[in-house]
Amino acid sequence: MESNLLLAIFGLLAASIVFVAIAKALGLSTVLGYLAAGVLIGPFGLGLVSDAETILHVAEFGVVMMLFLIGLELQPRELWRMRHRLIGLGVTQVALTSLLLTGLLLVLGFNWVTATVVGLALSLSSTAIAMQTVEQRAITRSETGRTGLAILLVQDVAVIPILAAVPLLAGMMYAHPASLTQEITEAAEAIENTRDIVTPLLIVGAFAGAIFAGRFLVRPTLHLVARTRVREAFTAMGLALVVGAALITQLFGLSPALGAFIGGVLLADSEYSHELHSILEPFKGLLLGLFFTSVGMSISFDVLLEQPLRLGALVLALVGVKIVVLFALTSIFRMHLADKLLVAVLLSQAGEFAFVILQLGLGSGAIFQQDYDFLTATVAISMATTPLLLFAFDRLIAPRLDTRKIVEDSPEIPDRQRIVVLGYGRFGQIVTRMLRAQGFEMTLIDDDPVQIELMRRYGVKVFYGDASRLELLHAAHVEQAQIVVIAVANGPRIVEIARQIRKHFPHVKIAARAEDREHAHQLMEMGVEAFERELFLSAVSLGAQALEQLGYTKEQAKKLAEAFEQHDRQLLSDAFELRHDAAASAGLYRRRAMELLDRAIEADIPDIDKRPSDKSE
Repeated sequence: MESNLLLAIFGLLAASIVFVAIAKALGLSTVLGYLAAGVLIGPFGLGLVSDAETILHVAEFGVVMMLFLIGLELQPRELWRMRHRLIGLGVTQVALTSLLLTGLLLVLGFNWVTATVVGLALSLSSTAIAMQTVEQRAITRSETGRTGLAILLVQDVAVIPILAAVPLLAGMMYAHPASLTQEITEAAEAIENTRDIVTPLLIVGAFAGAIFAGRFLVRPTLHLVARTRVREAFTAMGLALVVGAALITQLFGLSPALGAFIGGVLLADSEYSHELHSILEPFKGLLLGLFFTSVGMSISFDVLLEQPLRLGALVLALVGVKIVVLFALTSIFRMHLADKLLVAVLLSQAGEFAFVILQLGLGSGAIFQQDYDFLTATVAISMATTPLLLFAFDRLIAPRLDTRKIVEDSPEIPDRQRIVVLGYGRFGQIVTRMLRAQGFEMTLIDDDPVQIELMRRYGVKVFYGDASRLELLHAAHVEQAQIVVIAVANGPRIVEIARQIRKHFPHVKIAARAEDREHAHQLMEMGVEAFERELFLSAVSLGAQALEQLGYTKEQAKKLAEAFEQHDRQLLSDAFELRHDAAASAGLYRRRAMELLDRAIEADIPDIDKRPSDKSE
């Protein structure tokens, strides 16, 4: 059936939809649903797709894109703060896990070369599974998320020396004992000869060039593309950045995923980071789903049926060793018990790079075909264990271990609340200046590249993006905001943004700009209590100044303006109940507008002489 491409695609999509929905309904990870879909349509299921390896190579781009997006949220200074975890956790984990797994494989009967190659391959964890889970749990910025990311970054870097070591180990496997020492010496000399000063200089130059290009080439290009206001062009630009960053590091023999991550970090403080995140997020989700599905396709049920006990023992040993090593290492950093176990479970599986290393081992002769089938099945099944372990952790372990006290919200205003301002024109600037003067932390978003560039010259950081898009609101972490100020122009657009926030982030407070009374009523219908008609207060203020010019004292004009403002707001509230009856609403304004104001002035400020004062007296 694989020759029918449309049938294969339909089967892939249909199975993914069904199984992901079932997994979600059962409270399981969506990863497990994708794996099950892959098993169903793969060569050991319905046989709609038999070439899982090709699909896996295509889907690995999802991992590259995911690391680019993670980099977009990680400022360079934050990466520097993680240096102790990168060395203390990442490097130690790879070395210690490799040694333990190699010893275990020797006990299981593998020769020492195969055991070493496989031990190195299985020491790496799945970036796709771990970081996807971290994002779904919204713990990317937590201690658990940062610790997992630090370990995974080191593992991505470790792929390069591991791949370089595999052919060398394969050569040792077939060497005669008499010539073994000679071959090792020759190999070492060959490696030493390649370590000239040009290679490290090229690598350092590449990173320096990336920093220079990010600031002086990529950002101006993004600005030009944004000014076209063609969304497809900006989407293409975002994809080109991911591919370009991956290609640059690949040319120097480094991991494409690592290159994408570095590219994301270099653009993390760019005003276009939120928009890039929002347009690339759907591609990442689709490709990662395809990646997990292809892993499910690659599970060899022939091996599972032939050697179930041996396969099960290796999977349990692999997961067990990783959990023990990770738990021990995270204990050094004094993490909470629940966090240590969560990190250990998140990284307990073998990773996607294991397929690459095992394939190289097979091609170089370090791994035999029967062992290769057995080991790839081990990698795929270990990936399937993680969602199940996380489910058990959430239901059985976490409630008993996580005894940290939950601090109730204090009625006092914290020192630095997070505020998102959508629209940084004249209206938004005034609101922002007032709030920022009180020390509040602000995220500013506007869709005018010219305005963004102008503000950048004044040292004001404004992000680019269309605030009416839900993806951008997610990218800006609106769910974490104390309040969102909607200061964009155009009434229907304001209403649409308010509706999106109310629907998807109902706990977030909204303060909105209103065009007129009718627009204010639309916002009131959605429960928006904090709003202001854009010309109302300025008109009232100008009216007070006009009264002063006509002879009223400043105090008289101020009280008259306050009375007018108060009763006009009351009239707006009363008219809200009649908003669907145009005739009744018009009648209300005719009957009460002037009469209500006159009565209010008589009652509230009787000391005001209705005649203008004679300032000459």
